[in-house]
Amino acid sequence: MKAVLISTYDLGRQPFGLASPAAWLRARGHQVTCVDLSVGSLPSVEVREADLVAVHLPMHTATRLAAPVLQRVRQLNPQAHLCCYGLYAPLNEDHLRELGVQTIIGGEFEAALAKLADSLDAADVSGVFLDRLPFVTPDRNRLPVLARYPKLVLGSEKKRVGYTEASRGCKHLCRHCPVVPVYRGAFRIVPAEIVLDDVRRQVAAGAEHVTFGDPDFLNGPTHARRIVEALHLEHPDLTYDITAKVEHLLALRELLAVLRDTRC
Repeated sequence: MKAVLISTYDLGRQPFGLASPAAWLRARGHQVTCVDLSVGSLPSVEVREADLVAVHLPMHTATRLAAPVLQRVRQLNPQAHLCCYGLYAPLNEDHLRELGVQTIIGGEFEAALAKLADSLDAADVSGVFLDRLPFVTPDRNRLPVLARYPKLVLGSEKKRVGYTEASRGCKHLCRHCPVVPVYRGAFRIVPAEIVLDDVRRQVAAGAEHVTFGDPDFLNGPTHARRIVEALHLEHPDLTYDITAKVEHLLALRELLAVLRDTRC
């Protein structure tokens, strides 16, 4: 089966939302083309030949940009099965259905997307899935190289930036947050060895800094500490950044020195 996975916008970073499902689909023998429209154009030949075209919608901007892309895909290949997946897919289901999208996947999307690729007639794939998945290392082969993405400026330095996720979902129910309507307080850990392997491959590809894209990196403080200490031991020159609630930083003061010493 031929699949095209598309990212319209991911904050100027190499899309984790393509690399992770690509690993699942390729492991099942599917032929996968990953397209990042923030640094490239829609490949007409691959889209025309695709059985499945799936668009990753991790945020509002990506969702707005997806509408003309979906229309163009329909023009190029009316027979392709259209899917949207990611945080904003179920939150915009009605709009996406009007655009011709047949399958909507939210939450922990990799297994459902792989099931869809195995059988495009699967009737129970659409929905929000919060199952604990057996994560695999993202497959970043054939994604645009890190040098094509914006660099982090630190003083006089410019660093190539990688991206990974050590956890997904969030324990909190903040009313302003789009994670909450999908995960509803569920929180999923990505095994440390998977996270470290993903970073290791990005460092080999030129990453000098890594962003952890977790909604809150300190939801699991023991897990977080284990990862950054192992990361620093293996890559002592690598810097990284995280997102964490202020209340976590106040409650976990002993971790601040660990973050500092491991080059956060």
